[in-house]
Amino acid sequence: MNPKDDKTSTPIKRHETIVQFSREHHYGLLLVWKIKQGIQKNIDPERISSYVLYFFENDIREHFRNEEDNLFSKLTDDNALKIQALQEHQQIYSLIETIRNEKNSYPLLVQFSALLEKHIRFEERILFSHIQEVVPENDLLNISAHHHTDSNRVDDLWTDHFWEKDN
Repeated sequence: MNPKDDKTSTPIKRHETIVQFSREHHYGLLLVWKIKQGIQKNIDPERISSYVLYFFENDIREHFRNEEDNLFSKLTDDNALKIQALQEHQQIYSLIETIRNEKNSYPLLVQFSALLEKHIRFEERILFSHIQEVVPENDLLNISAHHHTDSNRVDDLWTDHFWEKDN
């Protein structure tokens, strides 16, 4: 196969409005990496779960709300990709509640990190491209006026960096 035929090797050009959502996805993927690092280092799963819950409450919950209110709402209710995204959000919400009640479970953390990574990849590779194709330019420009988050500041208040090398 010619590398130029492989769509994953070509960066996806994002509409300026969707770029912020993609930046936030970077921090979600970083959360997945941190969970994997914690598990690999045999960190107490309760420490990892506490961070997952903190990150969810201080980042992911707002990110989902912004996506649902500002992006997904631009699609029709019967749009299959919108339905999939909303279902995956609900699966993640449900898994977070399970983690909240069972903080000492590596399998739940593995399940959460896999689901979050799969969901982010779906949005980045499929859903966002679809939104860019079907949502009118004016509607996309309107979104940026309502969307403001700062994901990289979430860790500023968290002191247990279990994922670091010497922890």
